[in-house]
Amino acid sequence: MAANGSGGMHDALLDSSLASDDDLLSNWYIYETMEPAVPQDDMFPAVIPDCEPTVSPRMYHICMAPISLAVLLGLSLLVKRRRLHQSCWNGVPGLLSPANFLEEEGNQGLVAAVFGILFSSLCVLVLDRDPLPFISHSSQSTREYWKIMALLYYPAFYYPLIACATVRHRLSYLVGCLLSWCHCVVHIWQRVDCPQSPKIYRYYSTLSYIPIILCLVLLSLWYPALLVRSFTVQEETLDKEVTGRGYYKKYLKAVLSKRPRKGSSTKIEESLLSRIQTYLCSYIYTPEEGFRIPLKLVVSITMAVIAVYQVALLLLVAFVPTIQIVRAGMTKDVVVLLVQFGLVPSDNPAVPGDMEKELNIVKHYLWSLEVCYICSLVLCCLLTCAMLLRTLVMHRNNLKALYQGAVLDVFYKAHILRPSRQAIVCWMSFAGFQTAFACLGLLIQQVIFFFCSVVFAFLVVIPLQYSTSSPFFTIVQNMWPFWLTLVVAVIVQHLAAHYQFLEQHPLRKELTNRRALYIVTYLLFPINVLVGVLAGVWRMVISGLYNAIHFCQLDISLLNRGVETFDPGYHTYCHYLKIEVSQSHPVMKAFCLLLLQPARPERPAAPQPSHVEEGIQLMQPERTPLSRARVKRSRARWGLAYTLLNNPSLTACRKTALSDPTANGTQLSPPKP
Repeated sequence: MAANGSGGMHDALLDSSLASDDDLLSNWYIYETMEPAVPQDDMFPAVIPDCEPTVSPRMYHICMAPISLAVLLGLSLLVKRRRLHQSCWNGVPGLLSPANFLEEEGNQGLVAAVFGILFSSLCVLVLDRDPLPFISHSSQSTREYWKIMALLYYPAFYYPLIACATVRHRLSYLVGCLLSWCHCVVHIWQRVDCPQSPKIYRYYSTLSYIPIILCLVLLSLWYPALLVRSFTVQEETLDKEVTGRGYYKKYLKAVLSKRPRKGSSTKIEESLLSRIQTYLCSYIYTPEEGFRIPLKLVVSITMAVIAVYQVALLLLVAFVPTIQIVRAGMTKDVVVLLVQFGLVPSDNPAVPGDMEKELNIVKHYLWSLEVCYICSLVLCCLLTCAMLLRTLVMHRNNLKALYQGAVLDVFYKAHILRPSRQAIVCWMSFAGFQTAFACLGLLIQQVIFFFCSVVFAFLVVIPLQYSTSSPFFTIVQNMWPFWLTLVVAVIVQHLAAHYQFLEQHPLRKELTNRRALYIVTYLLFPINVLVGVLAGVWRMVISGLYNAIHFCQLDISLLNRGVETFDPGYHTYCHYLKIEVSQSHPVMKAFCLLLLQPARPERPAAPQPSHVEEGIQLMQPERTPLSRARVKRSRARWGLAYTLLNNPSLTACRKTALSDPTANGTQLSPPKP
C-alpha cells in the first residue's frame, strides 16, 4: 500500500507538472498573439497581394513601343539626312540626334527631364522580377539577360521624347505633346490604381515613380510651350536660327564690357562673419550674367540628384520598417537572452519573470538605432547635395579660367586643350560617372555616419540617460593622467616655441635659445611619439571623412598630385573639360557666327543739294567705302588682338590656320566629282 500510495503520489505530481507546462505553453502562445502592438499587415508587408492595374505595364509597352518607333521614323523622314550632313548616305533619312550636347540651347530642362525618366526607369527595373515588360515570369537564370536587353530597350523607348525637340518643327512639337501626355497619364493612372505593392515596402513602388511622374509633367508643359512659340515665331526664322547664337553674343558682350570696380581699396582683414558668409556662398551656385552651365553638366547634376533620391529611398525602406517590426515584436524571452549575455543591464537578472523594465530598455535601444539611421541618412543627403552644388561653382570657375587660357589655374601642369580618343571617351561617360559616384558616395557616407552616430549614442547619450557606466567613461576616468600629460606636453611646447625659441623682430623672425630647444626636443621625444599616435588616428579619421564627403565631386582628386591620373573620376573630368573648351568655346563660336553672318549691302549716301559740282558727286561714293573698310579692318584687328591676349590658347590654332594654303583668301580648285 505504501508502494501504491507513493506511486499514486508520483503520478499526481507528474500530472500536475504536465498541467503546469501546458499552462505555461498556453500562456506563452497567448503572449505571442497579444504582444504585437501593430497590425499584422504593417508587420509583414509581404502579405500585400499583387495588384494588376487597368493598364498593365506589358500592355502599355506593347502599345507605346510601336508608336514610338513610328514617330521616330516619321521624324527621320521629316528631317532628311541631307539637311543634317550633306556628305553622309547621299541624303538617306537617318537617326535623329537626341540633343546638341556641345551647343548651348534653351531646352536644357527638357533634355534633363528625359534623362531623368530614363534613369529612374532603370533604377526601378533593377529590383523587378520581370525587367523586360514584354516577358513575364522569367526564370532566375535568364533574368540577367533580360536586364541587359532592358538597358538597351528603355533608351530606344524614350528616344522620341527627346528627339521631338531636336527637329524644331511644329509637327514634332505636336507629336512631343501627344507622347508626353500619353506617358504621363498612363503612369499616373497606374500609380492611382495600385498605390501599394509587396516589393520591399508597400509604398516603395509609388515613391520610386515620383521622379518619372515629375519629369513627365515637365515634358507635358514644355512641349506645349514650344508649340505655342513656334506659332508666334515665323517658321523660316526658327529653321534658320543658329543654336546658341543668343548665348554666344551675350557671353562676348559680358567679356568685352568694361565693368567699374565696386571699391577703390580692398580690405586687408575681413571679419569672421564675412569669412563664414563667403565660405557658405562658395557652396551655393548663383547664375552669373553672360555664362551658362553646359548641357552635359546640367544632365549629370540632375541625374546625380535623382540617384541620391533613389538610393536614399531604398536605404530608408529597407531598414526602417524592418527595425520597427523587430521593435514591435520584441518579447520577454528575447530580453532574457540579451540580459544573460550582458547586452542589457538588469537589476534582478536572477528573476527572469519580471522583465518589463528591461523590455522597455531594449525597445528604447532599437528606437535609438532607428533615429541614428534616419539622422545619418538625412545628413548624408544634405552633404551630397551640397557637394553637387559646389561642383557647379567649381566647374564654372574652371571653365572661365580655361576660356581665358589659364591652364595652370585648373591643372597642376600644362595641358593641350584639343580632342583626343581618350578625351572623347571620357566626355561620353562623364554623366554616367557622376551619377555612379553620387550613388557610391551616399552609400559610403551612410555606413560611416551611421556607425559614428551609433557609437556616440550607445557610449555617451544612453549611459547618461540611464545613469549607467560606459566603457568610454571608464577609459577616460582610468586614463586621465595619460591624457592630461599629453595635453600639458603639447601646451608647453607651444608656449616655449612662442616665448623662448622664437625671437621676433619688426621685419623678421629668428630662432633663439637653440641649446634649450635641443634639450626639450630630446626630452619630449617619447611623449611626442604618443602624440603622434593620436595624430595618426586623427589623420586616418579625417582623411576617411573627407574622402567620403567629397567622393561625389569629380572636379577634385582624392589622390595626391603626381598620381591624380590614377583617380578615374578626376581623370574623366579633366578630359571632359578639354572637349568642352575646345569644341564649345563661346568666344570662338561668337567669332564663327560673325564670320558666317551675311554682309549687309551698304547704300551710297544720297547726294546733298550743296554738292552741285559733278566731280564732288562722283568722288563721294568712292571715298566713303574706303574709309569704312579701313575702320572695319582696324576694329577686326583690335578684336583679334584682344581675343588672343585674353585667350592665348587660341594662338596655336591661329598659326596652324595661317599655315594652311587656303588662308588669306587663297582658294583651292574645287574637288573633282
